[in-house]
Amino acid sequence: MTDPVGKLPSELDQLPDRDPEETAEWAASLDAVTKAAGPHRAAYLMRRSLQHAEGAGLALPKLLETDYVNSIPTAAEPAFDGDLEMESRITAWNRWNAAAMVTRGARYGVGGHIATFASAAWLYETGFNHFFRGKEGDGSGDQLYIQGHASPGIYARAFLDGRLSEQQLDNFRQESGGEGLPSYPHPRRLPWLWEFPTVSMGLGPLSAIYQARFNRYLANRNIKDTANSHVWAFLGDGEMDEPESTAALALASREQLDNLTFVINCNLQRLDGPVRANFRVVQELEAQFRGAGWNVVKTLWGNAWDELFQLDTTGALLRRLREVPDAQFQTYATRDVAYIREHFFGAEPALAELAKLLTDAKIGECFYTSRGGHEARKVYAAYKAAVEHKGAPTVILAQTVKGYTLGKGFESKNANHQMKKLSIDEFKGMRELLGLPIPDSAFEDGLVPYGHPGADSPEVRYLQERRAALGGPAPARRMHASAPLPQPEERAFKALYKGSGKQEMATTMAFVRLVKDLMRDKETGKRWVPIVPDEARTFGMESLFPSAGIYSPLGQTYDPVDRDQLMYYKEAKDGQILNEGITEAGSMADFIAAATSYATHGETMIPFYIFYSMFGWQRTGDQMWQLADQLGKGFIVGATAGRTTLTGEGLQHADGHSHLIAATNPASLNYDPAFAYEVAVIVKDGLRRMYGPEAEDVFYYLTVYNEPKPQPAMPEGVEEGIVKGLYRFKEGTPAKADAPRIQLLSSGTAIHWALEAQELLAAEWGVTADVWSATSWGELRRDALEADEALLRGEQRVPYVTQALSGAPGPVLAVSDWMRQVPDQISQWVEQDWSSLGTDGFGLSDTRAAARRHFGVDAQSIVVASLAQLARRGEVPASAVKEARERYGL
Repeated sequence: MTDPVGKLPSELDQLPDRDPEETAEWAASLDAVTKAAGPHRAAYLMRRSLQHAEGAGLALPKLLETDYVNSIPTAAEPAFDGDLEMESRITAWNRWNAAAMVTRGARYGVGGHIATFASAAWLYETGFNHFFRGKEGDGSGDQLYIQGHASPGIYARAFLDGRLSEQQLDNFRQESGGEGLPSYPHPRRLPWLWEFPTVSMGLGPLSAIYQARFNRYLANRNIKDTANSHVWAFLGDGEMDEPESTAALALASREQLDNLTFVINCNLQRLDGPVRANFRVVQELEAQFRGAGWNVVKTLWGNAWDELFQLDTTGALLRRLREVPDAQFQTYATRDVAYIREHFFGAEPALAELAKLLTDAKIGECFYTSRGGHEARKVYAAYKAAVEHKGAPTVILAQTVKGYTLGKGFESKNANHQMKKLSIDEFKGMRELLGLPIPDSAFEDGLVPYGHPGADSPEVRYLQERRAALGGPAPARRMHASAPLPQPEERAFKALYKGSGKQEMATTMAFVRLVKDLMRDKETGKRWVPIVPDEARTFGMESLFPSAGIYSPLGQTYDPVDRDQLMYYKEAKDGQILNEGITEAGSMADFIAAATSYATHGETMIPFYIFYSMFGWQRTGDQMWQLADQLGKGFIVGATAGRTTLTGEGLQHADGHSHLIAATNPASLNYDPAFAYEVAVIVKDGLRRMYGPEAEDVFYYLTVYNEPKPQPAMPEGVEEGIVKGLYRFKEGTPAKADAPRIQLLSSGTAIHWALEAQELLAAEWGVTADVWSATSWGELRRDALEADEALLRGEQRVPYVTQALSGAPGPVLAVSDWMRQVPDQISQWVEQDWSSLGTDGFGLSDTRAAARRHFGVDAQSIVVASLAQLARRGEVPASAVKEARERYGL
């Protein structure tokens, strides 16, 4: 609604005006300035007034945008703590070798990226020389999320430092020989160097926020002092379009993560062209981060611009910078000075007059090269401001030129992301620009040479002394194994081994009860990290609230509404549970930080992340790959699993495919247990494999069900079969010696349908069925693939599934609450005739019984499918199949 004069009502209209005359005088003053000095002057005064009010502590909304200038003026820059000339030489060598490495690799067609590091070199070098703490000092060191496409520059620095050889540089993107370097930051491929995989854009910033948060979690729980650990995330302005990049900004400011700094390289280009062709990405990002509560430091212009700003007495230059879109500014960097005079300075008379005071050389310097991100003093000032700022995370918006120092063929060109090499002449031009002592004779074989000043040169000594003072090399990842965790007491597992008697219990509840008991273990209990995305009550985890507490850095500042109840909502500064709210992506980022704490902090944690099964692999599968890439360990648990156990929720909650997606991840050990004792055996084995003396870089994926069932006691001697993926749970008793037989393989909740089918087949059709529990279709397949690989090496090995079923009479019918492709993974290694039933297609809302009949997986459907298999073999009459369909109404 609008008021009678058409003005939108404001929140101020709801407040009584105690002095209308004073209010009118302020408004009249503003009108007078606007009339006398123009709207630009009036706007300037208003902005300065708001800035002054903010500085005075008045409770006013903050400005979301500031002028398109540096946050730290040149006169306010701190003294530079280093030898700038020496650091310039070091940076020059690293620029050269990064470009040489990629260009030399182009001979083999392996590609690589040159332009990103060329634009960001000083952003990294300043950090390495002055800020990034290594792991050989006190504490854990800093965590560095390096922009994926900048990896050649990081390799170049490691070469200068003596950590990489020339041969390794020559094997960039050629890893099969054993001395190669992965394209991008990748812990699994180069585990002593890289901590974090970052080239799946958007996951780096999200993970960095949760890593900084997890650092505080460890400190608040008195597990590790992380006060001296700072998280640095190096990002591209184009990368900020990914939804994950900004998904957790509010969390970072809400929890006052001043141990976190984002450095966004604003070269105004993404992979194919401008990031914001018709807009200004720096201003957009500033508003976004300020609105989320971050401290924003803009480092846009180099020293050459100081003269221009001093001459701008009317504000015309600032106005022009605010209005020029990014694509046009990119064009200025590629055109001659006459073009810039006409199209930039010719926009208004005041600017044209200012331009008359500038030489062509000065204009060229400003528009071609002088950016804040290319000057060490300005980057140093920004970083120092970031680490000294308290109470909020900081984002540094550093403007650069993509392809800087690579020559006119690269700088600011839309195609430079895809340009993989420089010519010899371009390298010679780069050599002159960087002032490197590389003779022409070094190019005689047609290859660009690597450059190195010598292992005992002043440059290398300076670099190594700087790193020694900061705690050792960076980036670096701990390779030494943490001490194995002691195995928990057997008592917690035995509670599930003995079954539930007449009491019904869902396997979801069995898992939660087991972990609750394990969290009481004196040795390892504190190392469990329960993670849940706001569904704890759904999974029966509310009993953990008062005992373990929900982590909050502020503790509990309110009186909870359920305080008088036994299982009330208890938040605590040292709380153990990470209850993330409705964000599976945030929960997975939490999990990754906890799952890799053994490497980042030397503190082994045991995370378990429990979630609605449908919203795991389908929603955050990319992060599961990130977890594998980062060598994470822990338990991810898809609760309310399967396509028919939560059917009241309907299609969107009916998961029949997660095990198929999980099967694609080599580090994921995937289990679909049917009974509580199977859950216990799998978790116990997982603790041994992930945290024991011979720890493996794997993680466990379990699916558990919300369907209460009586839980049987564990039979004798089934542990090995449970872990390997298959064992015979209940052998059929033949009514007569020549009775037809069939093997029913089932996983998860489907075993209950198979057991009912076993009874129907025996009682009504004279067929004997053996029921097998297939705890892991995936592990059976993994073992069979390994047997196939062994055969290629000349080793004879029979897959476990083949051995287990060897001699079992009759055909095999596999059934699960998953798509048929899930059990079909193992069909080629089963010697018997094979068929399967599954829940292919979309889900639906109905009762469990109706859904299972709909998908054809209920007990009666299993009976009909079994008879059909036997009829094809001539072991039962074909009429029996028709009779069964009619009898059961199929």
